[in-house]
Amino acid sequence: MKLLLNLLRIIVGVLFIFSGLVKANDPLGLSYKMEEFFEVLHMTFMSPLSLTYSLVMNTLEIALGAALLLGFSMRLTSTLLLIMIAFFTFLTGYALYSGEIKECGCFGDCIKLTATETFWKDVILLVMILIIFIYRKRIQPLFGKKLTLVLTLLSVLFAVGLQWYTLSHLPIVDCLGYKVGNNLPEKMKLPPGARPAEYKTVLIYEKDGKQQEFTPENYPWSDSTWKFVDRRDKLIREAEGEAAVKDFILTDLDGGDQTQAILTEPTPVYLFLVKNVKEAGEGWDAKMHALQEQAKTGKVYIYGVTASSKADISAFTAAHGLQFPFLQMDGTAIKTAGRSNPCLILLEKGTVKGKWHYNDIP
Repeated sequence: MKLLLNLLRIIVGVLFIFSGLVKANDPLGLSYKMEEFFEVLHMTFMSPLSLTYSLVMNTLEIALGAALLLGFSMRLTSTLLLIMIAFFTFLTGYALYSGEIKECGCFGDCIKLTATETFWKDVILLVMILIIFIYRKRIQPLFGKKLTLVLTLLSVLFAVGLQWYTLSHLPIVDCLGYKVGNNLPEKMKLPPGARPAEYKTVLIYEKDGKQQEFTPENYPWSDSTWKFVDRRDKLIREAEGEAAVKDFILTDLDGGDQTQAILTEPTPVYLFLVKNVKEAGEGWDAKMHALQEQAKTGKVYIYGVTASSKADISAFTAAHGLQFPFLQMDGTAIKTAGRSNPCLILLEKGTVKGKWHYNDIP
């Protein structure tokens, strides 16, 4: 039993620390995944606090993993571990059996697991933690009480510090399709063997209080007793594989597609990503003004990229003295491309040559 407990202690502790570290590298990514869960569970009122939940969860995972390895306060540690894994198992089970969420984000964007893999991982962890909980009194601290407490507190401070750094700058390890060195046109292609999802159009009509589905070929167009209710696109086959970069479509404020012009431009192009101009961070104005001066010489081009409206863009550019044009892009694509608001990306013929948090704009 002692050998088994020590083995489980190492496996669970290391996995919790690893999982927490991967997500602490990109806490915003986990907060976006939480928003997706809140929407599916009809709990959107919790979305404004998603980043706070992300920070707390990542800190707990790292701290509890360290506490388990150190043998700190096993009654408290094992209880919190059991509560967390039970909660995770419920969420991943819901994601699997509802089919509404494909990935839980348990290992961030660096290690993608399917809903099935994630659920069974959590079930196995639940069993392991349950054994640890039952026999928690047999697990002894590695060191004295004071040293164990100090090391556990240091793990908390490390988790908080790491997340503060990544939020103030950018993720230390970029696992997304827009990382420095990637060629966006290449990353926008489907990988070999991949295929897109297939849908079929379903028309819903009602008659005598009963609804029935029809296809566009057999709907009762000539029978006036049927009343049209809704039109839906029904998934008939899941996608297999997907492009690393999705929805990278840049349009001018009149709707003209500028994507290919940007991606094929030989002159360096800076994209100033501002998902929501009303929520933009501060302290970058002087740096962007200096960059504007370079653009006037023709050495570089600068484009703002946002999901905001024309009116908001106009007010934003006037308030910050910005003289470069703005393009529009889907908000999800913007927050995937840059994990700060604003974020600056440098492209050369579609290849990402640089990426900066607004605190680090050169």
